Amino acid sequence: MRSHLPNSFSRRHRSFRMIRAFAAIALPPEIRERLVQVQAGLPEGRPVPPENLHLTLVFLGELPEPRLDDVHLAFAGIRAGRFQLTVSGLGLFGSDRPHNLHAALAESAPLRHLQTKLETAARRAGVVLDRRRFVPHVTLARLGRDRSARRRVELAVAQAADFRAGPFEVGFFGLFRSEIGRNAARYTELMRYTLFASQDASPGA
Repeated sequence: MRSHLPNSFSRRHRSFRMIRAFAAIALPPEIRERLVQVQAGLPEGRPVPPENLHLTLVFLGELPEPRLDDVHLAFAGIRAGRFQLTVSGLGLFGSDRPHNLHAALAESAPLRHLQTKLETAARRAGVVLDRRRFVPHVTLARLGRDRSARRRVELAVAQAADFRAGPFEVGFFGLFRSEIGRNAARYTELMRYTLFASQDASPGA
């Protein structure tokens, strides 16, 4: 039996459209609200729309529908336990010219365990993944190339060193489609995968 993805994913349609996809953890409303408050106080940057705030686990890139179907089946076979996460401070990506201002996540072994499982499952499904090191974060704003703004952004990050939100429970992760728009991308959750109570999650899957 094939997957329970929407009909557009089925091999029988033979359309084989390319779909830009990623696996991520959606944020609960109370955490998203806290992050929106942080965005409101940022001195620079183009804020990410509130509905787009998420924690990416694996970016899959552009995949044909049948390959994405295989990824879904691989993800559906993963067993992992629920866990808690805490947002902890802000950070920047890009050394001389920061381009990404984000909320950082406190270190979490269960999160890294889940992310490793997803990477392994995606590769077994035939996806070629970026070898970039996984750094858990929630992007809050995209930054321009203005060097003069660097100091203001760095100061905002330093002032938010004590910022915390959570902990919050992670009970599922999702497979998302990303469609590039003129002003912002649009993300659509295609499938949701439930994480188990810790005593129910077998270590071998």
